[in-house]
Amino acid sequence: MEENNKNVPQHVAIILDGNGRWAKKRGMPRNYGHAQGAKNVEVICRAAHNMGIKYLTVYAFSTENWKRPQDEVDALMKLLNQYMKNCQKTAKKNNMRVRVIGDKSGLSEAIQRDIADLEEATKDYDGLNFTIALNYGGRDELTRAVKKIAVSVKNGETDPENITEETIAAFLDTAQLPDPDLMIRTSYELRISNYLLWQLAYSEFYFTEVPWPDFDENELRKAVEAYGQRDRRFGKV
Repeated sequence: MEENNKNVPQHVAIILDGNGRWAKKRGMPRNYGHAQGAKNVEVICRAAHNMGIKYLTVYAFSTENWKRPQDEVDALMKLLNQYMKNCQKTAKKNNMRVRVIGDKSGLSEAIQRDIADLEEATKDYDGLNFTIALNYGGRDELTRAVKKIAVSVKNGETDPENITEETIAAFLDTAQLPDPDLMIRTSYELRISNYLLWQLAYSEFYFTEVPWPDFDENELRKAVEAYGQRDRRFGKV
């Protein structure tokens, strides 16, 4: 594994975009693109670990994705269900800890069970920390966090006068993770689409025209090199 240094981001977040368009360009159905995109996840997980990246978070299914055509949603849920089952083997092979963030209560009981099994099975692995954002939306996450804080205040566990940024962060889905240093979006859509709204406050953004199924180790390296060339001042003059 390459030695980690200040030019390599500790935490990379990726919006996996362009699966459907990639498939359409090849005369294939959108679901084919999603399947190829799912296969690419392991490739990038290995590449990230080899580059010295410690945390990788991917946007797999957003709260807004439920609005897609029902046949596409059904196919995505079937694909995710199968991916959760296969991911245990992948995680074991790559010594990878897996977490899932998002509103899990909105998913089927079968997927919820698979998520719980996956997180339990990988909790002691000490390689790449891989996080999957599933039925996730930044606004939804913040709304759920506010509700939890309100309950904590009501129960006398939290003093509202002492609520800080750290307090809010502790109630987010990502409480156990550092904020991303770098956010990558494939297929060149220039927006963050309700992804990690709190956590991306000081992240560097990298947009590429390459669709997710074609985003390989070389493309990840380009993003990391671009990140390394930026001057991160964090408010300093």
